[in-house]
Amino acid sequence: MSRISKTFAYAAIAPATLLLTGCMGGEIPSASTPITAAEAQQGAELHPQLLAEFGGAMAGSHAAYVEQVGQNIAVQSGLGNARESFTVSLVNSSVNNAFAIPGGYVYTTRQLVALMNNEAELAGVLGHEVGHVAARHSQRRQQAAQRNSILGAIGAIASSVLLGNSAIGEQLSKGFLQGSQLLTLKFSRSQETQADDLGIQYLNTAGYDPRAMSTVLQSLAAQNALDAQLQGRDNATIPEWASTHPDPASRVQAALSKAAPLGGGVTNRDTFLTRINGLLYGDDPSQGMIEGRQFIHPELRLTFTAPQGFYMVNSSRAVAINGQGGQAQLSTATYNGNLDTYIRQQFAALGGDQQKLEPSSVQSTTINGLKAAYGTARVSNGQSQVEVVVFAYEFANNRAYHFATITPAGQSNPFNSMFSSMRRITDSEASAVVPRKIEVVTVRSGDTVSALSRRMAYGNGQEARFRVLNGLGSSDSLQAGQKVKLVVRAR
Repeated sequence: MSRISKTFAYAAIAPATLLLTGCMGGEIPSASTPITAAEAQQGAELHPQLLAEFGGAMAGSHAAYVEQVGQNIAVQSGLGNARESFTVSLVNSSVNNAFAIPGGYVYTTRQLVALMNNEAELAGVLGHEVGHVAARHSQRRQQAAQRNSILGAIGAIASSVLLGNSAIGEQLSKGFLQGSQLLTLKFSRSQETQADDLGIQYLNTAGYDPRAMSTVLQSLAAQNALDAQLQGRDNATIPEWASTHPDPASRVQAALSKAAPLGGGVTNRDTFLTRINGLLYGDDPSQGMIEGRQFIHPELRLTFTAPQGFYMVNSSRAVAINGQGGQAQLSTATYNGNLDTYIRQQFAALGGDQQKLEPSSVQSTTINGLKAAYGTARVSNGQSQVEVVVFAYEFANNRAYHFATITPAGQSNPFNSMFSSMRRITDSEASAVVPRKIEVVTVRSGDTVSALSRRMAYGNGQEARFRVLNGLGSSDSLQAGQKVKLVVRAR
């Protein structure tokens, strides 16, 4: 959650997972109509908003490399002079995601790049996004959205490949109060399949190994399963309320079978690993960091602990806390010094235009020395009722932060312990927060998976994390001279 978080917007954010998703059925176009002036203008207007939603554009050598690969693969689409027509951005986000908007704007997160293991995989993901642009999938989804009277302009045209809805979407009818801006919109299964097919086609014509589409999907499926294990979920399926795209595991074989007849090609593995060495991994301290069940923000000077059995996902806008017993989000909004007014404003924002929402009352309290207040409302959710709580805290410099939670009505709120855990952190606690980064090392004679895994900067799951990060199966071993990725502390 960055310092510039805007008015609260609920986010049913899935765990870090890949979902490269597809397109309209029918023949794959061999060439496409060049990007029009109207599409270019539309993309240019939305581009700053997408960057803000995903932590901003990164600069430097990592970003330049991603841009180069993306523009080179875009040439294969037939969209005119694609190198100049496409804007490819590496964004500062710790979720595995990639997306595109009309006008030739393509994005991938640094976290997704870190999960890849060669340049062909990077080209495949970016080619998939270029395929969405070439096939005008966003425009088709926008038209469908307008016909069904859902969402606004941004929500109708932005396309997420992996994570799906980055934040914010539907209203009360889904049972989870969310804001009105959906920055990504679900593609149909056939659209996602066509985008996969286009990505494979672009890989082949560019001279890359077309099987890279299947291997990156396989890595994301493995990451999905690992996230489920580490977060204490009993399977690797994203909860229905957070899922907008097909499970990548179901598409690995389809992508592999389509690539097999095309033959081989280059992967540029060592070049890729060399170029991403030093890339920031996981949360950026400037947006706060998740350490187990603790969230700590060294700049905002706050910390809290999620309930047992719940997992967190951090974004530039907010922190989502999700589990089977309910959903929550920490965010901020404009504060005028009155917590009662602040809480009532958040309830009004949650209801949006769909429903007037207000608390039955607002109660004042003190939490770990912080002035605090909370309000509760019961809301009809079809045939049942849910309980919505807004719990706000006053910090220094006229700032306030709040949790908004939704749970089944009539049950004990599982977030009570989280409400009580919010506190200020000390200067020494803030200075102890250190980011992680990718470190590429060359395997030496005698090195083993077990030995190298112990260098991973985590207190649990070190070997499982190492294997998924490097695309290694449970029985795969290492060879001397092979390059591999580690996640280490930046200092």
